[in-house]
Amino acid sequence: MATEPAARSVPALRRERQTALYRRALETLPGGTDSNFRAWGDDTIYVDRGKGGRVWDIDGNEFIDLRMGYGPVILGHGDERVDDYVNERMRRGVSFSLTTEDEVRAMELVRELTGWVDKARMTVSGTEATMHAMRIARAYTGREKIVKFEGQYHGVHDYALISVSPNDISELGDADNPVRLAWGRGIPGAVADTIIPARYNNIDFLRRLFEREGDQIAAIIVEPVLGNAQAIMPKPGFHQAMRALTEEFGILLIFDEVKTGFRLARGGAAEFFGIKPDLATWAKAMGNGYPAAAFGGREAVMSMLPDKVSHGGTYAGNRIAAAAAVKTLEILRDTDALETIHAIGRRMQDGLREILNPTGLPYVFTGHPSMFGIMFTDTEPSEYRDWANTDHELYDAIAVGMHARGAMPEPDSREPWFICEAHAEGDIVDQVLTIFNDSLDAALEARAHGRLAPMGSGAMSHPTAG
Repeated sequence: MATEPAARSVPALRRERQTALYRRALETLPGGTDSNFRAWGDDTIYVDRGKGGRVWDIDGNEFIDLRMGYGPVILGHGDERVDDYVNERMRRGVSFSLTTEDEVRAMELVRELTGWVDKARMTVSGTEATMHAMRIARAYTGREKIVKFEGQYHGVHDYALISVSPNDISELGDADNPVRLAWGRGIPGAVADTIIPARYNNIDFLRRLFEREGDQIAAIIVEPVLGNAQAIMPKPGFHQAMRALTEEFGILLIFDEVKTGFRLARGGAAEFFGIKPDLATWAKAMGNGYPAAAFGGREAVMSMLPDKVSHGGTYAGNRIAAAAAVKTLEILRDTDALETIHAIGRRMQDGLREILNPTGLPYVFTGHPSMFGIMFTDTEPSEYRDWANTDHELYDAIAVGMHARGAMPEPDSREPWFICEAHAEGDIVDQVLTIFNDSLDAALEARAHGRLAPMGSGAMSHPTAG
């Protein structure tokens, strides 16, 4: 009688110190972490250090980092150019609740690199940046409602946590009349009622919505690339059509460039797609991992500050964040770092094609070479609802297998791979491709012998993050 082949051997990661720290952390931190997105149960990772394109956990396991902190680390961990500059500036003092020249210089660079921004201010996080942009839009228009797209992540303030990333797509409601789905408890119904969910890449839906409720809508906020679903790109002409539609109805357009800013191009997605929004938000890549963020826009809109709209923050523009933004943005402006990052992404995609094509698996690459995803589907996705029809069980199994073999993408099929300049060092790309290939083989073998859910079974992993 034939016996089933043994499961493909997977290297065992050392977990002794992390298991002990996880149990210790559970005593004081809910879930053992400072963010729901890092709470992976018994597999929660406790990091020790990072350098370049790699990270090491406290047990000494080494990984090629394809998460890069969910995108901020665009140059590489521990980049000496940025760290040395920040260290020099911070010795003059960090937080004064007074303005330093570093802050002025950082926002001058935002204005210079974007080419369309008139005025900008710093804050500490992307969440704060989108919150303030939405508030300014309401003040400028005198209207209260904000349109956001299903599946898009704009931070964790109450106004952003509507129709973000449900596991069950049916919870979003009818495609022609989406429901306001609050992500988690504690969000007042009155707040949720000011947010109108829309479908990404569907300009006809937007026109019907604007014709029906346009006189109540202050702004539409959009991740130019749907980063919370493996970076689904806009259809050709979508952003141009949306820009024209918002101008027709007197609605402001907010580009949430927290993920795409200074990554897709020096001027971000606005430059990449040739759009001039009214407001935009930035964070992540602008500080190479330091907690720097900003919001800005047209002179007329930003004139709501400082007299008509409340904005402040003890740590807004603190010297560490401002100095990191100055040096990071100067590097992106003055070097070929972005060209290197884009070339690495293209090379990685070429290698993945060579691996995937012979298997006959249906797949598509989503996103931009600097932040891209792999969806196992034979249909080009155009919105978050399309994610449900992809083989995310296979992707998640591959991602988990990659962790065991020394590379770390997010183990959730909704989060893209983020590329940094330091990924050009050594043979990192070749290592990633070998690890992906071995993990794919193992996942397909597991599926062939019933150890992996078949496509469409609905098995899910933990939620993604922004």
